[in-house]
Amino acid sequence: MMEIAPVVVFEGFGGVRLRAAVYGDAENPPVLILHNGGRSSRDWRGVAQALAEAGRYAIALDLRGHGASDWATDGRYDYEAYRQDVLAVLRALPARPVIIAASLGGAAAMLALGEGEEHLARALVLVDTSLSIDPQAAAKAVSVLRNDETRDCDPRALAGTVRAQLTSRLADAAKALRLPTLVVRGEHSPLVSDEALRQLADCIQGGETLAIKGAGHYVAADQIDLFNAAVLDFIERRAPRAPAMFEAGSDPRVLRDALGCFATGINVVTTVDGQGAPIGLTANSFTSVSLDPPLILFSLARSARSLSIFEAAGRFAINVLHIGQQLISARFASPIENRFAGVEWETWDFGVPVLKGSLASFECSTDAVHDGGDHRIFIGRVNRARFEPPRDPLLFFRGCYRRLHFN
Repeated sequence: MMEIAPVVVFEGFGGVRLRAAVYGDAENPPVLILHNGGRSSRDWRGVAQALAEAGRYAIALDLRGHGASDWATDGRYDYEAYRQDVLAVLRALPARPVIIAASLGGAAAMLALGEGEEHLARALVLVDTSLSIDPQAAAKAVSVLRNDETRDCDPRALAGTVRAQLTSRLADAAKALRLPTLVVRGEHSPLVSDEALRQLADCIQGGETLAIKGAGHYVAADQIDLFNAAVLDFIERRAPRAPAMFEAGSDPRVLRDALGCFATGINVVTTVDGQGAPIGLTANSFTSVSLDPPLILFSLARSARSLSIFEAAGRFAINVLHIGQQLISARFASPIENRFAGVEWETWDFGVPVLKGSLASFECSTDAVHDGGDHRIFIGRVNRARFEPPRDPLLFFRGCYRRLHFN
């Protein structure tokens, strides 16, 4: 008899609580499992257990409205809601996972990774997932699920399993994928044909394909031994458990992960534009340079829209955030226009915004600006600093916010 797995909770899109059964040692490389529409993580217990036995940490997630996760009170079961849920989970994990995603889960994973967030995963296994589904076959599948006593979902969620009008968006997302990807189909699947399998695989650069003999739409349940063997072989080849190694010229995402092992503080860097309007953004590339003279530095991506403003301003402030300012960090990292709305700030000698209540703030004049690859490095001469020692810092480590509480 299979043991009951521990459960972890994630906060998804719109505050929906998403629950996941976890298997194996949390220190092992993670694998995130996303189930078919109308089903739940329970269907994947055998796969999760096999992954745990192979030295992985399996996280079998219940999608919104499915299994043990919350039902959406607002009825949001569209693909954008599922995409945002997947992103929320990925951002909360301490390391980039391999993702195994079936049908509905597969489409959500493709959209999450292919629309700009591919760096959040190491590899992807798409199970009986396609760019489009024949409307008649989809309607029949939904009808079967509605009458299935083993169905484990909010009935309103079943409408989300039909991918009408989503084909071009999924194709664009698939074409953007560059991470190792395996596309798996059940040999007798009524929803995904050989042609649909090839159509999806052709969109993915370097994608591998596999048809599991004797399996239908629920591949992992129909032929679990064959499925586990194929998936474990792919994962061990394309996302091995050995420590990752970056060498010059190789995948820059590996270097990003290595750099993410260095815990940093979180800062909001501020200045004013030519009209005196406040400008600010979240950054963690801040460090002390010299005490005599008093110099600090931060770096700003060349792609940042505010780069020219910081270069022209000749002055800026660094605001180091404490644990109570995570929402401020998120606000200044978002694409909204008025990031300062509702945020208390003041000005000192140079007229740049200084966020009130920060752990520490440094007002600086720009001493020098240097080229730094795809960034520009700003050296600032500190004019004034204020800090509040009793507060605890907001940290960033391995792609996630962290908190350090002093004894």
